[in-house]
Amino acid sequence: MRAQVNDALADVPLHRAFVTVLGRDRPVGAAVLLAPRLVLTCAHVVNSALGRDRFGTAPPHRGDRVELRMPHIDRERPLVGRVVPESWRPPRSRSEAGRPAPPATGSLPYYGDLAVLELDTDAPPGAEPAPFLPHRDGCEVVAQWASGHALPTLRAMPRVSAHPWIALDVLGGRVADGFSGGPLWDRERQGVVGLVVASHEHRDPPGRPAPTGPHADRGAPPAALYAIGLHSIEAELPDLPPVAVPAAARGGQQLIGVLEQLLPSRQSLLACEEQLCARLRRRPAGPAADVERLVGLAMGVRRGVPELLDIVHDHLAEQRSDGPNGPAGTPGWQRVLGIARVVSPRERLSLARRRSLTALLAQCRAVDPAALLRTVLPYAHDTPTAVDLADATEALEGYDPPPGQPMPPLLQGVVHIGVHERAAGNELADDLDAWVHRTAPRLGVAPAAVDQFRADTLALHSARAAAPGGPRPPRVQVELLPVPPGQLFTYQIWVCDEDGRHEIVLTQDTEVPSHQVAKAIRQVLRTEVREHRDTALLEFFVSPAWLRLDVDTWELPGDAEDGGFYPGITCHVVLRSSERTRETYAAWKRRSSALPHAPRLLIDGRYAEPAVARARLEVCPEAGIVVVGCHQRHQGHVLRQCIEAGVHTVLWHRESHDGRASTDLLALVESADPTQIPEVVRLERAKAIAEPDRTDHHGHRLSLLHDGPDHRPPPLAPDPWVLGRP
Repeated sequence: MRAQVNDALADVPLHRAFVTVLGRDRPVGAAVLLAPRLVLTCAHVVNSALGRDRFGTAPPHRGDRVELRMPHIDRERPLVGRVVPESWRPPRSRSEAGRPAPPATGSLPYYGDLAVLELDTDAPPGAEPAPFLPHRDGCEVVAQWASGHALPTLRAMPRVSAHPWIALDVLGGRVADGFSGGPLWDRERQGVVGLVVASHEHRDPPGRPAPTGPHADRGAPPAALYAIGLHSIEAELPDLPPVAVPAAARGGQQLIGVLEQLLPSRQSLLACEEQLCARLRRRPAGPAADVERLVGLAMGVRRGVPELLDIVHDHLAEQRSDGPNGPAGTPGWQRVLGIARVVSPRERLSLARRRSLTALLAQCRAVDPAALLRTVLPYAHDTPTAVDLADATEALEGYDPPPGQPMPPLLQGVVHIGVHERAAGNELADDLDAWVHRTAPRLGVAPAAVDQFRADTLALHSARAAAPGGPRPPRVQVELLPVPPGQLFTYQIWVCDEDGRHEIVLTQDTEVPSHQVAKAIRQVLRTEVREHRDTALLEFFVSPAWLRLDVDTWELPGDAEDGGFYPGITCHVVLRSSERTRETYAAWKRRSSALPHAPRLLIDGRYAEPAVARARLEVCPEAGIVVVGCHQRHQGHVLRQCIEAGVHTVLWHRESHDGRASTDLLALVESADPTQIPEVVRLERAKAIAEPDRTDHHGHRLSLLHDGPDHRPPPLAPDPWVLGRP
């Protein structure tokens, strides 16, 4: 948390960049300094300053002078700005910028309404370009009136973000003409998050008496402020020079150190500095250039660090050969990538690479942005709201992959989009694939990992498309952590459904008995599973040492009004191993693909010794369904042998291990469809309870380990492409 400082100190960077826009006799709006000679404001503010129609679309003439001041730097010094024709975006009613039509009077929101002014002279001494940041929900912002005076300052809180505007609720101050074009300042994060573009204040209809008394304002909606966010500014003005950003808190010295090793020669340093300045539209230092200035330049602008890494990557690729993957496979490159994530944790792409991706995504329609975030980030608690795919992929830039996964979430997301667009017949999928292949080496990802991930994503998409009609049953996944000797538990409960939802819905960090776990499961089924509760698959994820837990017998006793809850007979209860590993995935995949013709395998007391059990599994390499009928003391290591051999379905009785029980269980799975085995086992458990006189029914104490072909989603186990990567 940032240390508390008074507002005057917190607003110093804002004051150094705040610009007043003057009309003929008074201020008409505000603006913000982007560069020593560039100012950003709203187009309607410029129109008002020049005495034109507020929503006029024609660009002002180059000779039209806009009078400006910087009230916090030098209030008396006049400044003159002229509109840059290429950066004139008048207000328009439609998103297409080709033939702008003014919005109707009172129509909100609208598009465009941006203008860049070029100053005739540099800004006065003491002025500095404003640092910019994307806005963040829950972060209060302030806006100053055109004069820059502190008294009329507005305080506001972002309420909703949707292109092209951010809507904010006014918390303090009064909306009025003159705020337009001014910067929205986030004091906590020390950055400009947008430009004020419009406002709306609730007023009672004529004739209604004004409320009085101490509660007069209660229930009245707050005034609303509207702003153009940084993402919309960049989308409207793609040729805008990269904006400044707040200084990074840490990592700068580390980045300097590693770049001194990667760029040891003076010639290398000068070449990279000249190229970076050209991309960022900054003046090169020439002979005065050094690594410290190079890093400072990159850290001072938006996407400057990824831009620098792009240049260094290309330079290293030209200077020496580092194998088939270029610099991406070297320890030095992996180290500089790690440090860059510390310096600039939310940015992976250079500005040009980001813009090319955004242009491609604007033509994609097959993937919902929210569903994409749920698919790629199932382990994230609070994923940001994304209004389109560009927003979603920008959010993915800020996430690192879980340990062991080579593909960052950003590349995963773009591959997912490409697979769905190709299935929808969009030829743009080839361009998305090409973008991923160009970008992956710069992010330290080998081409083989990209190809493997794409192949597995395509296979999963094809399998879902080919699945028979009807809804797939929801899955309630209990990540169970028993406390020895197995009477108390902590847990996390996830819900996974056919709509792509996969998220934690309940967590228990203190130890509770089994009936409390059953109570939590019933609560989740009632509140989180919207449909088809009777077919829900209840999956207990445990380590191999706890596979003999009798989860199928757990219950929540009822009373006269509540019949109780018995998961073992009301749900499809299965155990799943939390330790499927990369080494076992190839065998698991082979046995899964052989399901239609592979025999069922019995491992009884004759094969219980570890070496014998392993050999029996090796001589039957396609058997994916195994019945275990050995003594309890051998069951633990036999189950582990099955997991290590890639077996996905194991049925066993926790107490009975005679020949008749094994034969009964083998017959049970011999005739069953592999996908229906959980239902078959549920019915056997129910039959055993329904016949209390038959204490020998094999449905008692029956356990099922089931990691079927619909491999569980992350993070409860690594993705198949991670397990099987080269």
